[in-house]
Amino acid sequence: MARGIRDKVAILGMGCAKFGERWDKDADSLMLEAYEEAIADAGIETSQIDAAWLGAAFDAVNIGPSGIPLAMALRLNDIGVTKVENYCASGTESFRGAVYAVASGAADIALAMGVEKLKDTGYGGLPVRTRGTTHDMIGVTGSAPGNFAQLASAYRARHGVGADDLKRAMAHVSVKSHANGAKNPKAHLRNTITEEQALNAPMIAAPLGLFDCCGVSDGAACAIVTTPEIAKSLGKTDIVTVKALQLATSNGWELQGSGWNGAYFHTTRIAAAKAYQEAGITDPRNQISLTEVHDCFSITELVTMEDLHISREGEAWRDVLDGMFDADGKIPCQIDGGLKCFGHPIGASGLRMIYENYLQLLGRAGDRQRAEQPVFALSHNLGGMPNQNVSSIAIVGMMGA
Repeated sequence: MARGIRDKVAILGMGCAKFGERWDKDADSLMLEAYEEAIADAGIETSQIDAAWLGAAFDAVNIGPSGIPLAMALRLNDIGVTKVENYCASGTESFRGAVYAVASGAADIALAMGVEKLKDTGYGGLPVRTRGTTHDMIGVTGSAPGNFAQLASAYRARHGVGADDLKRAMAHVSVKSHANGAKNPKAHLRNTITEEQALNAPMIAAPLGLFDCCGVSDGAACAIVTTPEIAKSLGKTDIVTVKALQLATSNGWELQGSGWNGAYFHTTRIAAAKAYQEAGITDPRNQISLTEVHDCFSITELVTMEDLHISREGEAWRDVLDGMFDADGKIPCQIDGGLKCFGHPIGASGLRMIYENYLQLLGRAGDRQRAEQPVFALSHNLGGMPNQNVSSIAIVGMMGA
């Protein structure tokens, strides 16, 4: 019977490159930028790292199919380096590899890196890739905005939400994330917007307007993990540990029958239930302190809050409008700006989310710092489309929480 990994792994250090249109940096340089912060934070030498994982999704031009670019960029010392890819959950997938290696005893200290250098590839956020059955299936219904627009329509129909109410809720999501991103020196988009601007923006795929969609970014993020015992031996006193790390992957069920109504993410509900059990959380609405979720589109964030059992089904739009997820709300969401404004270099996003939660737990988030001490901080990645995806959830907190 699975015993879980709660408190078996500590985050020794983390780092994050500035996200944006980084024409001045190649993928190696972005990885190094994130790594230098992480290794300084960890207080160790490169030679102490036993194994590493590299997450990148679409960056075949800059990264290639192996872990060799990470080993070369960081001058890792003849250790195992594994390249992983799981769509937009690739960053969390690299974190999972490093965490599981430490939890199993296979490594004392492991590194996770996520990177994407999308701007140089000409990636515009609307790829149509035909490389095998999976890519063809995902491309059948068109673009990412088109797919997630259908999620919005299905949610509205399922729960009887008025068109204007849902548009106002989505606008609030975007306004909130822009306000948060404006306080973050590493964020890609740091401009504030008004609700009127969001509501009157050019339409991309109805009902999703321009400000309902995240942009295309370059960036990298990094984590170094170890056991709590080793962290203490290295002089760490405030120790952030992994409380849960769960992954759920679509088996095609959503597309193969009439059981799925199109208004939620099935895999997120499965991963959330497993993560809460692993972390010992029984009432997420009152126990989760803050969240970083996969807001590739404003409707995605809104729906995800229900799939995480934080909002009641059909009620997330009300919680959004009530300010529950604002920076000063009960459970801040995207307090760093999220995918929407911090940016979405696909392979780096999952680790960027954990990075912000890590800073918040340690009280190191600067102008964004949550006044109330967080207890459990959750991050959620969604890779793929609403009808076929992978969801990953990481919950972190202080040792002993």
